[in-house]
Amino acid sequence: MKHGKKYNEAAKQVDRAVFYDPAEAVALVKKTAVAKFDETVELHIRTGCDGRHAEEQIRGAVVLPHGTGKTVKVLVFAKGEKVNEAEAAGADYVGGDELIPKIQNDGWLDFDVVVATPDMMGVVGRLGKVLGPKGLMPNPKAGTVTMDVTKAINDIKAGKIEYRLDKANIIHCPIGKASFTEDQLADNLKAIMDAIVKAKPSSLKGTYLKSITVSSTMGPGVKVNANKYL
Repeated sequence: MKHGKKYNEAAKQVDRAVFYDPAEAVALVKKTAVAKFDETVELHIRTGCDGRHAEEQIRGAVVLPHGTGKTVKVLVFAKGEKVNEAEAAGADYVGGDELIPKIQNDGWLDFDVVVATPDMMGVVGRLGKVLGPKGLMPNPKAGTVTMDVTKAINDIKAGKIEYRLDKANIIHCPIGKASFTEDQLADNLKAIMDAIVKAKPSSLKGTYLKSITVSSTMGPGVKVNANKYL
């Protein structure tokens, strides 16, 4: 893959043979984020898990202390008094059955997170083929299937992010924006890493955290010393 001049200049500042301390890593990511927009800072963790085994699946959520720097649109599936509760808590969209054709047939996906009360999961289940591949399906482990819609919405708006293994057993998640201070990025990185270390499957044999890399959207990857979290 060919990279542009800006990327190549930025990449020269990163020693690929070095595993940086978390604070040094985020400082380097900020330094090498040279795009004209406010890049997202991303964390990529290659794990030793095998997601094909249910007991080695990793999925959960954590509220980042300084948020993600992104305005998140929340859709809530609810009925009865929970509709008013969701609206009062600041949900961007609230509804039920009437939203099914809009999402299924019209391709409406103008939201980032979906929350549902347990009694609405029968309705939401019909959207599995649309929401599932996009990682938008509500899940109790992520706190998005709940009767406490106020807490769910508040957490999401405050910077709650979900983490899970992809097909290659890698976890990808945002930890903020390049415009954040080094301390804010380091705090967010620590919060997500603490949660992931705690989520280690008890049945796992061998290395859990094989590699940890942070990068900005357009910048080079910076390797983080995994021993700091073990």
